[in-house]
Amino acid sequence: MGKEKTHVNVVVIGHVDSKLEDAPKFVKSGDSAIVKMIPSKPMCVEAYTDYPPLGRFAVRDMRQTVAVGVIKAVEKVDKAGKVTKAAAKAGKK
Repeated sequence: MGKEKTHVNVVVIGHVDSKLEDAPKFVKSGDSAIVKMIPSKPMCVEAYTDYPPLGRFAVRDMRQTVAVGVIKAVEKVDKAGKVTKAAAKAGKK
């Protein structure tokens, strides 16, 4: 598997005294942001409003938590990849 390019769209909500910034290079500690993330591998997530246990996430880097948040919406794509025998059998029912 080669390196895949992923894009992250960010809109910074900002701190109390800052203005709305579109497409910033980074988000500072304490800022809030609405971020569109595209994972490089399949993930099992749902919108927080639909199913709260799968609607939260944490981003870690070098054993440190660098971001936490809730998922506002999920853009689902068609299934791809391997399907187990049990899943194929359950899908036929």
